Amino acid sequence: MAKTVADALWEMLVSAGVRRCYGIVGDALNPMIDALRRNGSVDFVHVRHEEYGAFAAVAEACLTGQPVAVCGTAGPGTVHLINGLLDARKERAPVIAIAGDVESSLIDSEALEELNPYTFFGPAALYIGRLVNPTQLHSVVGTAVTTAIAERGPTVISVPGDVASADAPPGPYHVPLPATSTGPAAGVDLDAMAALINQATTIAIFGGDDCRDAQEETRALAGKLKAPVGYTFKGKQWLEHDNPNAVGMTGLLGYGGCWDAINHADVLIMLGTDFPFSEFLPQKDVKTIQVDRDPRHLGRRAPLALSVVGDVKATLVALGPMVEEKRDDKFLLTHVQKTEHFNKKLRHYVTKGPRIKPIRPEYVAAVLDELADDDAMFFADTGTPCIWAARHIHYGAERRLFGSFTWASMASASPNAFGAQLAFPGRQTIALCGDGGFTMLAMGDLLTEVQRRAPVVHVIFDNQMLDFVNIEQQEAGFVPFGTDFVNPDFSKVAEACGARGLRIEEPGDVRGGLQKALAHKDGPVVVDVLVDRYALSLPSHVPFETLKGFTLSMSKQALSGRMDEVIETLEHNIGLV
Repeated sequence: MAKTVADALWEMLVSAGVRRCYGIVGDALNPMIDALRRNGSVDFVHVRHEEYGAFAAVAEACLTGQPVAVCGTAGPGTVHLINGLLDARKERAPVIAIAGDVESSLIDSEALEELNPYTFFGPAALYIGRLVNPTQLHSVVGTAVTTAIAERGPTVISVPGDVASADAPPGPYHVPLPATSTGPAAGVDLDAMAALINQATTIAIFGGDDCRDAQEETRALAGKLKAPVGYTFKGKQWLEHDNPNAVGMTGLLGYGGCWDAINHADVLIMLGTDFPFSEFLPQKDVKTIQVDRDPRHLGRRAPLALSVVGDVKATLVALGPMVEEKRDDKFLLTHVQKTEHFNKKLRHYVTKGPRIKPIRPEYVAAVLDELADDDAMFFADTGTPCIWAARHIHYGAERRLFGSFTWASMASASPNAFGAQLAFPGRQTIALCGDGGFTMLAMGDLLTEVQRRAPVVHVIFDNQMLDFVNIEQQEAGFVPFGTDFVNPDFSKVAEACGARGLRIEEPGDVRGGLQKALAHKDGPVVVDVLVDRYALSLPSHVPFETLKGFTLSMSKQALSGRMDEVIETLEHNIGLV
């Protein structure tokens, strides 16, 4: 039997390392799925919603470094992939989307379910190829695969059903992959970096996700320069543990001495970060050096004294011998002590947690931190779960944290955790879910997790509101509106789906309930924790505009007859002020 275009396409994907495809079958996609079945090397994960599958693929691709496929049939099916593909672009995940397309003879006729892949996927994909002729196979598929891996991001292959069923052009069906490592900064930039650093009295370091392979080098440089080390949310898992110079984070999730250190040093070294919140970065008086492999990141968040293109690890290896050791550690000790003081303040609702009802979310996260395995993987929904994951969960050499931290989509925690569980079977995967996020996307595909018997632990911070949006509205000076909703008993929903369900309403039951959840290995578990809806989290540095917004919002709430909620908010957060 002659090979079809679909057969050859899957052979090419397999040659590049694709071993899993998330999606939903149907009409235009059927020839592709039949070829996948015949191939036998790709695990097809039938999800209930394509967006869920796309988020699962993003996590798997980022955590393994291997390309992962997703698929949707023509029109509506491919549309459901878009949010996950946008997340893949922001998180730099090599996800390859196979998009079903109308038959080639119907293209540009406004046929049923016809979609122009170039205009629709343009904002999300690094490359889009429409395979309208079998002779395009090697060019289109090869480019899609190479781009996804070399440039670290999503690509799209749009395939009409009649082309997928056609005879394939001659082989071989193999994609040679390029090396993707980059080298150190140019010599002239290294000289300039060393000069700025050696002339300065105080140095601070602020690192991001691209420090993952430069952890030892960053710590060594910080030790030599007596430099406090702050980090982004994505950089926390790489730079906080085993680091005596760690001073926490800045931004609205911030804690510790980070903001003060990076805004008052003579020189700030930004390593592998595109931290998007410029108001928390130095805008004057600090000479900032930024090192990044992607030149598009340089200088767009803060004014720079020096912009440097290069791999962080390779650059620090080359820079290390060129800088002089600093002797004065007063600047470092000051900010380490500020961090220690703030960390003690963070423990207020953790220490008192067993006696406070409604349950404090800080207490839930802290107990999870104690109970989870040393190599556990945590996944946080966008919203207040990110606050608790940043402040109350510690990451180490093997613990991981992941989420939609650059695109900031809701509802990513559950699918991310599912994708990670399939990639690392049996490893503890914990989804920190907002109740809004869980009801948006996770409830439907809980059935997929049950079918796969995937032991994903969902911890739902159930406060019956879009909590982070509520906080955002108050920061902007608005009266909170449109953020409340009514939840079911999620533990009963889970049991109805065939998962394990637990509900925690009393603070004294938190530890025991979480222990039961983490011990459950036969499929997913959902822990519905009723937490304090009035819990707030103040960063270590509060910008004036934020403080003004909160004050204005409280005043408006009082004047509009909601004084009871103002009092509740103040009473429930007295330990933070």
